[in-house]
Amino acid sequence: MSTILRSVTMAPGRFGPYGGRYVPETLMVPLLELERVYETTRTDAAFQAEFANLLKNFAGRPTPLQFASRLTAKLAGPRIYLKREDLLHTGAHKINNAIGQGLLAVKMGKPRIVAETGAGQHGVASATVAAHLGLECVVYMGTEDMARQALNVTCIRMLGAEVIGVDSGSRTLKDAINEAMRDWVTNVRTTHYLLGSVLGAHPYPTMVRDFQSVIGREARGQILAAERRLPTHLFACVGGGSNSIGLFHDFLRDADVKMIGIEAGGRGPGLGEHAARLAAAQGFTGARPGVLQGTYTYVLQNEDGQIAATHSVSAGLDYPAIGPEHAWLADQGRAEYAAVSDAAALDAARLLARTEGIIPALESAHAIAGLVARLPRMSKDDLVILNLSGRGDKDMDTYSRLL
Repeated sequence: MSTILRSVTMAPGRFGPYGGRYVPETLMVPLLELERVYETTRTDAAFQAEFANLLKNFAGRPTPLQFASRLTAKLAGPRIYLKREDLLHTGAHKINNAIGQGLLAVKMGKPRIVAETGAGQHGVASATVAAHLGLECVVYMGTEDMARQALNVTCIRMLGAEVIGVDSGSRTLKDAINEAMRDWVTNVRTTHYLLGSVLGAHPYPTMVRDFQSVIGREARGQILAAERRLPTHLFACVGGGSNSIGLFHDFLRDADVKMIGIEAGGRGPGLGEHAARLAAAQGFTGARPGVLQGTYTYVLQNEDGQIAATHSVSAGLDYPAIGPEHAWLADQGRAEYAAVSDAAALDAARLLARTEGIIPALESAHAIAGLVARLPRMSKDDLVILNLSGRGDKDMDTYSRLL
């Protein structure tokens, strides 16, 4: 494992062959500026103190690590702990990264931020941080996602940000990212692109991971205090992959800790019916390495190399690529990736609601369904941390229609 970790250190912006910076020449200057400023802030005591202060006193960290006693009893399997990112201000892990990048925008003297959003949580987090720091904010969102996440659209506007609907392509997250990048190209001198996941060109996958790694650092200390041992398994949903890599990162050197990322299996394994990039062992088709929106990673594409349509009941998982660090972890066998169906995720949401009194986001419900599916391979001696990445308020319309 140490050899693998050294390879990342030796090649900034690369995770094995994945990652990199595949962008138009006009974006190289702002990306290099962002990389330079971010590298200085990693050792800037004043910046780190302000970041830590906002995480604690604005976002509400640390989040609890809750023993899910009734879910554990119901499933009659391993001991299950929930990392409660749903209790953060704005209702999801997205606020961690938004605070970090918002502070970077201020440090770079850029008064305007643009962001993309699928499920709406990153849009709300970006608008929240912009309001708190006195920045102008524009959020791009596919019109399909605007329809199924109407509550978050209202929240973003309440916070003073502008929401611009994207009506091209599949009208979901991929298309929102395209439009946000076009805006950034046009306004690079005054604007910072507050990308919401471990996607895009370097330094975004590394930078977003670092801002989200607080999840795993906290969880590690909390599980050792509660159980006096490390977990045997980590579970988290994977869209772009920021909540999962945030949980996984502090456990990478612990070979006995299994890391399981759960993707969107949608309606089935056929191309266009799902958003599973790394679950080929389950028969999910269409993913192979390629470049999308600035990074080299696994991308769902047809035989001609055209980006494939995707489907998930969860707007936050409905994306054709995966973060490059996840691609590398999968290739190395350090993390496992599986997919669960829309129906399984809905059932898992109801299960958590009725055993623990917690309504999860549809994204997080996929992680719960993934745990349920893996139970036959687990024992009562196993110890699980499951990242509850967001709360279900935003998905109540979907729940009410489909349950």
